[in-house]
Amino acid sequence: MEHTPTTAPPRSLRGRVLGGLAWTGGSEVVMQVVRIVAAVALARLLAPEAYGLAAIALIFSSLVLVFSDLAFGAAIVQRKNLTELDRCSAFWISVGAGLLFTVVGIALAGPVARFYDQPDVAPLCAVLSLSFLITSLATTHEALLLRAMQYAKLERRMMVATLAAAAVGILVGVMTHAAWAIIAQQLTQATVSCALLWWYSDWRPGFRVSRESLRHLWGFSGPLVGHRLLFYVHRNADNILIGRYVGVAALGAYSLAYNIMLAPMSRIAGPVQRVLGPVLARMQDEPERIAIAWIRVVRLLAMIAVPALAGLVVVAPDFVHVVLGDRWSEAIPLIQILAWVGLLQALQSINADILQARGNTGTILRYSIVFTTIHIAGFIVGLHWGVIGVAVAYAITTTCIEPWFTWLTARSIGISPWRLVRGLRGVFEAGLIMAGGVLAMRALLVHLGIATEARFGGVVLFGVVLFGLASWWRAPDAWADLRGILADVRARRTGVPEAASPATA
Repeated sequence: MEHTPTTAPPRSLRGRVLGGLAWTGGSEVVMQVVRIVAAVALARLLAPEAYGLAAIALIFSSLVLVFSDLAFGAAIVQRKNLTELDRCSAFWISVGAGLLFTVVGIALAGPVARFYDQPDVAPLCAVLSLSFLITSLATTHEALLLRAMQYAKLERRMMVATLAAAAVGILVGVMTHAAWAIIAQQLTQATVSCALLWWYSDWRPGFRVSRESLRHLWGFSGPLVGHRLLFYVHRNADNILIGRYVGVAALGAYSLAYNIMLAPMSRIAGPVQRVLGPVLARMQDEPERIAIAWIRVVRLLAMIAVPALAGLVVVAPDFVHVVLGDRWSEAIPLIQILAWVGLLQALQSINADILQARGNTGTILRYSIVFTTIHIAGFIVGLHWGVIGVAVAYAITTTCIEPWFTWLTARSIGISPWRLVRGLRGVFEAGLIMAGGVLAMRALLVHLGIATEARFGGVVLFGVVLFGLASWWRAPDAWADLRGILADVRARRTGVPEAASPATA
């Protein structure tokens, strides 16, 4: 039996956190650059209709995130004691579920195409259903590497898979100018990632399944499966409604705006979540320590999300013209509206990880039921005003429901949610100063007749400098956290005892 202690020695844990953040942060920069290049290239190669067809297939295939491991991976990371029977049982049940959903996906490809009245969607869905099985073959290996905090292996795998997927997607896009480019990109990502996880992990499953192990694992993971399913419904309901009742071209514009605004913020939060998941599990019996980490980490995320999203609201017309091309002009108001959604979601990104570490998966499920119900109701109402109405409804419902998630998280660790609000106030004040300055600067450059490309670059640079100065004035605690991280990094290199970093204080 493997025994993982609830807490690790502070120095060891800080070192692992810093090493993990370095690897995940560095790899995320690489992957974001690759994804942005691939997304822009595919936006140039594919018409909005083709993008919309791929978006329909991805709605269906994204169920893989729900059922790929039946949330057993999260249970493996969180459990204090993990046996070989636990590992083998989780693996074989996950693979069985992956095979089942691959078959179901192929069978439902035709009905999905008929629902949208888009015959070309059927083969896309059928082929993409293979990702269920491919992903399920490596979810247990990924969870074991994450439990062991083997971040270097996990991030090398992600970088290689992302590069391979981008190359294949662009190649197929050049050859076909069709939705198959995005399908090829997704399957390549899943296949390369799976192969590398097996290569990096020395664990191999035995042919054993324990009913007792499954019962214990499912007690933790069952509510998470429900949460993931409800989150899937919420995440895709707007796309389903737009694709069915507004049109494929409108869905293409909405999907592009969604990916530009929400996906990058989730990618920024993703590395933090991957590192903090096992760390929070080790601190599950120390709520005050978790509270300090929560406030500091969210404040650092806000230092990225607030200026990026507030600035993009102002420069969205120039961004679309310069980066995406004028045929995507319909996405401009969508980008501006969804920026608020992206900001709120970025600030809530580790709430579920905290509740999970504390063993409160039932709370996560109950929140998800209310969360999904409110969002879908909003989407249905907003649909009467077309794609813009859906985006506005998304922003309104997000504003209403996300503060409750903060309150639930704060309650689980015994603090007031206002403690988090006070910790973020300075960052938001700096963001408002920056947004006002960028708006005035852009208006001045438009008045002077400066070319769009030069105006876009100049305004972005001005915004970065202005936010840096404003946050130095209004959010000194955030800069102190950054200095603490840099001091820890230098200490690790020189062997000097480390200071307390934001994630481990």
